[in-house]
Amino acid sequence: MSSSPLPASPRPPEHLLLPLPTEIDISNASGLLPLIMSGAGHRPDPPRILVLDLTATRFMDSQGVRLINEVRRALPPGTRLHLVARPGGVVGRLLELTGLRRDVPVYDNAAEAMGAGASI
Repeated sequence: MSSSPLPASPRPPEHLLLPLPTEIDISNASGLLPLIMSGAGHRPDPPRILVLDLTATRFMDSQGVRLINEVRRALPPGTRLHLVARPGGVVGRLLELTGLRRDVPVYDNAAEAMGAGASI
C-alpha cells in the first residue's frame, strides 16, 4: 500500500489529477493532506481544477471524508475540487451517505472530472 498520491500524468497546468492510495484511514489520512497541498496549493500558478482520483481506493473511513473536507477548505481561491470514485463502490457510497457528494462534484472517471469545468 502506498501512503502518498502517485505522480499524475501530464495535464494542462490548470488541471491537476492526483491518484490516492488503496486505503485512507487513521493510519495515513493526516499524512496525505500535506502531500496533496504541496501538489496543489503551494504552486506559483495553482490549478483551477484539482481532481482527487479515488478509483483505486478500496477502503475509506471517516478520516478520508475529513481529509477531503480539509483539502476543500485549504485550496487557494479559484481552485475547484472534483472527485473520481467508482460507481457503486464503497467510497462512492460513503461520499453519498456523508453528504459530501452534495458539496464536491463526484465523477465516474478521471476524463469526465478533468473535462468538467474546462470552459470556466
